[in-house]
Amino acid sequence: MPTLEIEFEYKGIIGGVDEVGRGPLAGPVMAAVAIFLDPPSLSSDLLEGIQDSKALTKKEREYFYHKLMELESFQYGIGSASVEEIDRLNVLKATFLAMERAVEALPQKPDVLLIDGKFIPSFKGIQTRPIIGGDGISLSIAAASILAKVTRDEHMLGLSQDFPHYGWERNAGYGTAEHQAALSLHGLTPHHRRSFAPIKALLVV
Repeated sequence: MPTLEIEFEYKGIIGGVDEVGRGPLAGPVMAAVAIFLDPPSLSSDLLEGIQDSKALTKKEREYFYHKLMELESFQYGIGSASVEEIDRLNVLKATFLAMERAVEALPQKPDVLLIDGKFIPSFKGIQTRPIIGGDGISLSIAAASILAKVTRDEHMLGLSQDFPHYGWERNAGYGTAEHQAALSLHGLTPHHRRSFAPIKALLVV
């Protein structure tokens, strides 16, 4: 279960950073920063319930997303990188760009960023710490994972209204059997990542 143990090792404004959407065949990559300004005030509901977004159901993710948004002592930033940026830069660099935009969206500059993963971007004037599996260790990173996941899922739901054949409201752009079958039948959309192997293969057919 994620806790605030790592956060308590630091002083100042501590943010947790996570991303979602590196693997899908369609849609942007998104990142979020989550900051608990007054950790001792957090309810047991949040302390015991917030987990890596992948460990929660859709209903649970949405519940905690709204609970976080209601907190007066909570700050967050969300950023994204487009399909065009993913294809031009590669998905790792685009992920870093999304993280940078999420940090820029914060109302104030953090002192420390705890970032999920081994490879992370650097931020001028901000101490950073990579944490492999951080969304299962740090409560701030886990909260960021929920924000990023819910936001991206809502974005893909919106895209699915214009492109209903691909099941993005269910698969969020990942390469499920449903999605790949639709690619064979209906072809590519502007939201597909042309640098990804399964999509690239369709371009040379």
